[in-house]
Amino acid sequence: EKAVNLKKDLAEMQEWMTQAEEEYLEKDFEYKSPEELENAVEEMKRAKEDVLQKEVRVKILKDNIKMLATKVPSSGQDLATELNVVLENYQLLCNRIRGKCHTLEARITLCLEISEVWSCWIELLQYLDLETAWLNNLEERVQMTGNLPDKLDAVNDALESLESVLRHPADNRTQIRELGQTLIDGGILDDIISEKLEAFNARYEELSHLAVSRQIALEQQLQTMRETDHMLQVLQESLGDLDRQLTSYLTDRIDAFQMPQEAQ
Repeated sequence: EKAVNLKKDLAEMQEWMTQAEEEYLEKDFEYKSPEELENAVEEMKRAKEDVLQKEVRVKILKDNIKMLATKVPSSGQDLATELNVVLENYQLLCNRIRGKCHTLEARITLCLEISEVWSCWIELLQYLDLETAWLNNLEERVQMTGNLPDKLDAVNDALESLESVLRHPADNRTQIRELGQTLIDGGILDDIISEKLEAFNARYEELSHLAVSRQIALEQQLQTMRETDHMLQVLQESLGDLDRQLTSYLTDRIDAFQMPQEAQ
């Protein structure tokens, strides 16, 4: 009777392992996000705990069959053969569940890394778009200074407009440099990122130098125009004084030879 019960226990154990294999190992998981992966890992951890809890039952079966084999060798030998099959299947089930847990955890890590890289990449593109828009504006302002009318107000307005664009903060460039370096250090999209950064930096340097050169030229032009305007104003005032003096001479009918040399 004891042999029959042990044989029944072995059959139940084998049946349970078959069900566990179908439920945990043959299930087709579909993962669309790190959260779903985490849920799958938790499920596999529960499965691992469930399987490991059966270890006590397996040990009891093993001890009972050994004890029976000492008392009834013929029955014990048959059960020992079945026990070996159950033990092998149980160990295999434990190893496979551990392996699947490890695989899912590794996929979570990879998924999170990909998500972080993607966020970093999107943020880099956003900063590049902002700075590219600024460079386009800077280029437009520089071009507008090319054909200015020779008027003080026009030159002054163009200089102020260019200087207002050049006061652009450097925070975005810092973010671009740090984000790009982070991605490159991680070995992600090296060629694409390097190409984008090189193109952006080359255009930035070229336009910045051109804008600063144009700013200096406008400042010099404005200074020259202001000096010239001042000289003309002084000359105008001097001519006005002379005109009034000559007019007074004519009014008083003073002879030319009686005038000062400069008036003659």
